[in-house]
Parts: sequence; structure tokens; C-alpha cells
Amino acid sequence: MDWVHLHLALNHLPVLGTPFLLGLLLWSWARRQSVTLRFSLWLFVALAAASVAIKFTGDFAAEKIGTTPGFDKALIERHEEAADQATTGVFFMGLAAMTALFLSRKGRTIPAWSLGLLALLALATFVLMARTANRGGHIRHPEIRPAASPTP
Repeated sequence: MDWVHLHLALNHLPVLGTPFLLGLLLWSWARRQSVTLRFSLWLFVALAAASVAIKFTGDFAAEKIGTTPGFDKALIERHEEAADQATTGVFFMGLAAMTALFLSRKGRTIPAWSLGLLALLALATFVLMARTANRGGHIRHPEIRPAASPTP
């Protein structure tokens, strides 16, 4: 297994994990289940850490595939730019989850504003992750690329 294969295998984790954890967060918040709510916060922290590590597999994969003849470097650059933005989003998402956990230490109630902030960040991060995944798909799947504009 090389970096390209590892990146393709692991990059689904943040793309699918973010909306799953958002759903778990909202469900446990609505049902006022503090144990499940805390568990979802810890999972957000773990997902953020894993996502940052997964970003590095993409950097190594880009180095390897960028030297292969026939690849459009512009597609790789667009994917990398989107990945940088998504990684920034996931970093802030993890930071918000850690903040909520910190504010709720010693048995205190988790502040509602911190949960709302985390939910908004998770939603924004999912959009960024989905865009990144789509742009990554453009690298090897020309059938999903936008049609070229006709020249006059």
C-alpha cells in the first residue's frame, strides 16, 4: 500500500464522520442525554485529530501522483486548496468540542452556546469536506468534472 492508496482509503473518515457526529450531537442534545452528548464531543475531538493526520497522507499522495505523466496538476492544486480549507474547519470544530468539554468539567452542564457553535462548525466543515472530496474525485474521474464552456 502506498500513500495514494492510504489517502483514498482514509479520506472517507472525515467526510462521512462529520455529518454522522453532527447527527449524534443534535440527537443527544435534543434528548438531553449528557453521557451520549459528552461521548459525541470526545468523538469530535478524535475526528479532528484523525482528519489533520489524514491531510498529511494527501500531501504525500500529491507528491507521488504529481510526477505521473497525464495528471492535470491544476486539479490536484484545487483539491489541495480545498483540503487546506476543510482541515482548517475540522481544526476549529475539534477546538469547539474541546472547549465544550473544558467548560463542562467537574460535572457542570455543557453550555448550550458551545453546542450550537459546534453544530454550526460541523455543518460548515461537512460542506468543506464534501467540496474537497468532490474536487479529489475530479482528479481521476473526468465524468464528474463540470462540462467545459464552449468557445465562441
